[in-house]
Amino acid sequence: MAADPSKPLFPVESSHHPKPPSRKPQTLTAESKFWRSFKNSELASGLILPVTALEFSPVPPHDLAAASSAAVYLFDGATLSPKPFSPLSSFSDVAYSPSFRCDGALLAAGGESGIVQVFRLDRAGHALRRLRAHARPVRLVRYPRVADKLHIFSGGDDALLSYWDVPSETQVLSFPGAHHDYIRAGSPSPVSSEVIATGSYDHTVKVWDVRVSSNANPVLGFSHGAPVESVLFLPSGGLLATAGGNCVKIWDVIGGGRLVHTVEGHNKTVTAMCLGRMRNNESSGRGGGESRLMSVSIDGYLKIFDFAAYKITHSMRYPAQLLSVGFSPSGLARVVGTSNGTIYMGKKKMKEKEGDIFGAKVVSEFDTFAPGPVKHVLRPNFRYFRRGQNEKPQETDYIVKRAAKVKLAEYDKLLKEFRHKDALVAALNQKNPNSIVAVMEELVARKKLLKSVVNLDTDELRLLLGFLHKYATMPRYARFLMGLAKRVLELRAEDIRSKDELKGYVRNLKRMIAEEIKIQHSLQEIQGMISPLLVIAGR
Repeated sequence: MAADPSKPLFPVESSHHPKPPSRKPQTLTAESKFWRSFKNSELASGLILPVTALEFSPVPPHDLAAASSAAVYLFDGATLSPKPFSPLSSFSDVAYSPSFRCDGALLAAGGESGIVQVFRLDRAGHALRRLRAHARPVRLVRYPRVADKLHIFSGGDDALLSYWDVPSETQVLSFPGAHHDYIRAGSPSPVSSEVIATGSYDHTVKVWDVRVSSNANPVLGFSHGAPVESVLFLPSGGLLATAGGNCVKIWDVIGGGRLVHTVEGHNKTVTAMCLGRMRNNESSGRGGGESRLMSVSIDGYLKIFDFAAYKITHSMRYPAQLLSVGFSPSGLARVVGTSNGTIYMGKKKMKEKEGDIFGAKVVSEFDTFAPGPVKHVLRPNFRYFRRGQNEKPQETDYIVKRAAKVKLAEYDKLLKEFRHKDALVAALNQKNPNSIVAVMEELVARKKLLKSVVNLDTDELRLLLGFLHKYATMPRYARFLMGLAKRVLELRAEDIRSKDELKGYVRNLKRMIAEEIKIQHSLQEIQGMISPLLVIAGR
């Protein structure tokens, strides 16, 4: 398939940090340097249909499984070349959701036919087990992440969640009607082999524990607000990430499903997530380093999110819609799957002293391969690019004037970066009512004002309540701000009740509104007295 000439062949990377002045060189953070150290290329897979899932084995050398069309393709973790017995093609229709067992010896996958198949990876052949219970396509197949070699979870478009005993091919538990729509996502808990979270197109996310869910009721459930495409437990097991629509949300599972943060870094539907680990020079490939949440979308972007600091730290743009993502537990490779069958991989570029990577020797850029003098390339110096700038125009010259640079306010810059809550806070700090109301109206047009209000912390909420107290009754803003004040009190009622300082702002706002009502009543009485006199005077 020919590439779009308007799009880059390989991903374009960018870092999410404030831009320095134009004349100073851009300084990269340690995290940006780490993600830029991956050498990007295309994986020679020969696929032409969408790559719906990518999964790395949890044990070295961390083989890669890719689901595309009616097969699961296997790649060697050391070289990322196809395995001798790849692909696994005993599927009668499209294959979905490959999952490695904790010891890497078996791989299970679902399919359009509704059958879950289990394969041995030490030899070629047909499926070792076939699990039949689903009447519709199986889009979710997961082995427990904790040491459990006997059981497996599966979920399908028939809204059925199953818990299997693989050796006997029997269902241990079945949850018919676990959701009201297709089950398309799931993630086993990293701390318990009996717990799994599932996501559905009915907008809900549910957490199941096979030890206590025999009555077909989940132990926890909440609404993401959009069809759920991906669910992922974070390393601690206490936080859960869900992807649906154009946002990723972080939930506190231990705290009863409380929404912790919303990430709105994509412009289109988020299709998949995975965990990546920043590997520094001192830490080993499997051990040290901080974890990051990686998400991909059909807008072609891969976003890297620091869920400890609640910020996007890096992004990469690819020339196709992205459907799947994977990051090797070794920390040396990342892969993304696209809708046109291309798998883009990034290999970690390391120094020669750190050893071979993926079976190939890493050579320094200063190494030479042939004797003889080194050819020096002539490059233009700074004076070359500055030539002619001090020349005065002649009468026959057409002068092109440089447009004056528009100086944007801080909240305008934040709005351009889609940082809606920060833009609202920046406007509130400037204390200009015209600017604040303008920013609020822009957020209403983007349908982000209420989300921004929900994400305000205590100090920021105090600024908003102070602004409403001061300007809510002004005739110029009253119609808009009175409606906003009502919604703020409804959305943040619990926070206001728990803070005496916020209660004071609400009392002042109530007093101001009561005084305004008295004034309006007085004006209506005066109008009632004057109207008959005006009628008599007009006769």
